[in-house]
Amino acid sequence: MCGIVGVWGRADRLAEMTRRLAHRGPDDQGLWSDADGGGPAFGHRRLAILDLSAAGHQPMVSACGRHVVCYNGEIYNHRELRAELTGPWRGHSDTETLLAAVAAWGVERALDRANGMFAVALWDRQACTLTLARDRLGEKPLYYGRVGDSFVFASELKALADHPAWTGEIDRAALALFLRFGTVPAPWCIYRGLAKLPPAHGVTVRAGGAEVGTPWAYWDAKALAAAPCAEGDPAALEDRLDGLVRRAVGRRLLSDVPIGAFLSGGIDSSTVTACMQAEAAAPVRTFSIGFPDIAYNEADHARAVAAHLGTDHTELRVTAADALAVVPRLPEVWDEPFADASQVPTALLCALARRHVTVALSGDGGDELFGGYNRYTEGYRLWRRAQALPGPLRRGLAGAIRRLPAAAPGALAARLPGRARLPQLADRLPKLADALAEPTVGGYYRRLVALWPDPAACVVGGATPATLIDRPDDWPALDDPRAKMMYLDAMTYLPDDILTKVDRASMAVGLEARVPLLDPELVAFAWSLPMSVKVRDGTGKWLLRRVLDRYVPRALIDRPKQGFAPPIAAWLRGPLRDWAEDLLDETRLGADGLFEPAPIRRAWHDLVGGAVHRPHPLWAVLMVQAWRADTRVGAAA
Repeated sequence: MCGIVGVWGRADRLAEMTRRLAHRGPDDQGLWSDADGGGPAFGHRRLAILDLSAAGHQPMVSACGRHVVCYNGEIYNHRELRAELTGPWRGHSDTETLLAAVAAWGVERALDRANGMFAVALWDRQACTLTLARDRLGEKPLYYGRVGDSFVFASELKALADHPAWTGEIDRAALALFLRFGTVPAPWCIYRGLAKLPPAHGVTVRAGGAEVGTPWAYWDAKALAAAPCAEGDPAALEDRLDGLVRRAVGRRLLSDVPIGAFLSGGIDSSTVTACMQAEAAAPVRTFSIGFPDIAYNEADHARAVAAHLGTDHTELRVTAADALAVVPRLPEVWDEPFADASQVPTALLCALARRHVTVALSGDGGDELFGGYNRYTEGYRLWRRAQALPGPLRRGLAGAIRRLPAAAPGALAARLPGRARLPQLADRLPKLADALAEPTVGGYYRRLVALWPDPAACVVGGATPATLIDRPDDWPALDDPRAKMMYLDAMTYLPDDILTKVDRASMAVGLEARVPLLDPELVAFAWSLPMSVKVRDGTGKWLLRRVLDRYVPRALIDRPKQGFAPPIAAWLRGPLRDWAEDLLDETRLGADGLFEPAPIRRAWHDLVGGAVHRPHPLWAVLMVQAWRADTRVGAAA
């Protein structure tokens, strides 16, 4: 795992730009330039995982001398690919295998054959073309674009900010998208002139970096998601899933450094850990963190699963002070505004694991592939029931709910007797309004995932561009509304939020995170499964639960889904209140004409007054304000 940076043009600060990524690769730095041939210059920071010798040093030139690669990632099937290729071989790194595959098969076929996570820059000295490419589901990041007269790319924006022509002008449309989703989705970037390469895409650059082609896909996720359902009874499908998970985990155990796993005690991480332990000859290292508040604490569940599997388990009990100490570092770690509040415990978990291992397996991806989110069960059921009402009645009720004063739901919940009391009524009523108002599952989904329902009202001049979520013609032909939501989650929420969160938190401490459930074979199989084995009797991940039953007693796992988010609302009303009040000061919000202060201040007043309990929209604004203060960006355009 590494950090990469490149410049086609003015590259006199390449060494400094590369050093900005030292956290991603603390073991080695490499620079390479084709200035005499009119080509780009590459910088590489290495986290040595496979072939710890100098034979794995990057940037790396192919044996034939034609291709040069600057690469971040792991190709898990590189030994299988190497068996089909001819040497000579200098070492046993997957980087060398990737170069040989490109030389033998061409870029697109090499990418298609590669089972892994990666962001790649490949210079073809003969064709004078630079190709950038990113893995299928977006585990590894890659930014690119123009700074001054130079074409640039990097794993993280902080490397590009060291370019001498850097200006850092905020893109208002991207900012509006951020307030909508809590992250800036690909292909947008928070800065004008730059973009994120979408997952499963490549882009070709020519003519000294002046000619940047349209990104092209090497993997058709839409067609794969719409493929016919797998045949077989549930028992046979369970056997196939068990074998595929074991195979995916086994591939990701390839390492020349210590390896472990994140373990929350939930279905996904427990399945990955169980299969990992089944493949290992000794107890595997597992890691979890616990919180004092029982509502946010999964440590006891993780400890029980670890004891059953016999792992070498390490648990860190985190105080509120420990968690709050991370908050000032968030802009530095995430580099671009990012507002998934579970970034705080994720950063703590990665720091814990890095004290003991260099690689950690994660259970991410299980919710999107096998139906784990509540919107596929309770949310879908609510929406279906709402559709039974006449349209005018539905819309009228939705409007009435939205016109309620902010304090009304909380006051009503407090007056309900005994078991009828609903402490989350203030959060649930807006979701009910969404279900009532939207006749299509696409519209309902758009409302569910939005932090600010109208972000353009908060960003001056920030019209919100259309994304995949707004373009149903670009979705696969799927009959089940839940399948549509799962596809959208896999194509948007998973890469833009979940995988971004894990990549930045892990690489900030030089830890490689691997995600077995996103193995391409496993993804294809999951998308082929009928909905009846994903969601059954109102329970998600039915088939994956059956596989886990083979390794862990159901009693250790069977509990309501629990997120990994800290108590942000309580923090903002308590120990973070002064910090937030300073960042949300009306004068400060409106100082440069970027934000419209009124709706933000109104939301802040409702939260600290206890009228609402949903802090995530404000957390997004706070992350922008903290990021701007930290990076000292130029004036907004």
